[in-house]
Amino acid sequence: MNTHFLGDTAVLTGRSLRHIMRSPDTIITTAIMPIAFMLLFVYVFGGAIDLGSGSGAGAAEYVNYLLPGILLITIASGIAYTAFRLFLDMQGGIFERFQSMPVARSSVLWAHVLTSLVANLVSLGVVVGVALIMGFRSGAGLGAWLAVTGLLVVFTLALTWMAVIPGLTAKTVDGASAFSYPLIFLPFLSSAFVPTESMPGPVRWFAEHQPVTSIVNTIRDLLAQEPVGGEVWTALAWCVGILVLFYALAMVVYRRKTG
Repeated sequence: MNTHFLGDTAVLTGRSLRHIMRSPDTIITTAIMPIAFMLLFVYVFGGAIDLGSGSGAGAAEYVNYLLPGILLITIASGIAYTAFRLFLDMQGGIFERFQSMPVARSSVLWAHVLTSLVANLVSLGVVVGVALIMGFRSGAGLGAWLAVTGLLVVFTLALTWMAVIPGLTAKTVDGASAFSYPLIFLPFLSSAFVPTESMPGPVRWFAEHQPVTSIVNTIRDLLAQEPVGGEVWTALAWCVGILVLFYALAMVVYRRKTG
């Protein structure tokens, strides 16, 4: 049964990846908005933002500071295409066709999820490449980079399973992808762009207790070779908790839609 599931998932993932390869503009489009935010904040606002040194941050210093938040925005932007592709498959009757074939049911969803993961990793690579051109530098070793990558992978999987639900239930194309807008702007109410100490009371409380802040701070500390402390466990708890919750909800919705 497991071999059947893995084989079906591999075949269907290959199908989805071929669609991506035929329209690489989706990956480029996913990266454009985060890169635009990065350029805007570094070269327009960066000199006016105080990172605690008593003066405005330089471009190189600020790109190091905001890159973790930009990476999360890239993922939030990319998962909208997962919901979009799922919506098209639902409307096109592909799920019904697969049901009439000896295909493991959950492999259809996992194929979309794994495709999302691959596409988002490529988009993240593009964003990091632009950040390097803008002056981003890190002395982090292989272990720290692997930890950052692992955290981003779990975060991507968590948001992708969240995207599965609107992809299966939306009535329109716009409805399938609109859910991602709050996720894209959530980093703006976190420590992604400015220290939370500069925020007014209620906003600061929200920023310090929402998941993006702990994830951003963990990635930033890893890349800066700073001790991560207990915040890494908070970040992992948020990512794993969101992943488990929305995986379970997505499977329930999928069974109801295809049952």
